Amino acid sequence: MKILDFSLVSISQAAHFYGVSVPTMRRWDAQGRLKPYCRTFGNHRRYRLSATDKIKVGYARVSSHD
Repeated sequence: MKILDFSLVSISQAAHFYGVSVPTMRRWDAQGRLKPYCRTFGNHRRYRLSATDKIKVGYARVSSHD
């Protein structure tokens, strides 16, 4: 018997939480950096969010001219 867990969120909600795009979330999953908690019967990723698990993401702008 499958127990429904309503504390799980979709990939877009998780991406918003982490401040990144959905393709970045998919790339992190493929790289093993941030795996979803589970997948639905339709193979959709589901994440369990926690403030203590929030990773730090840094961005740097790179100039191409000298």
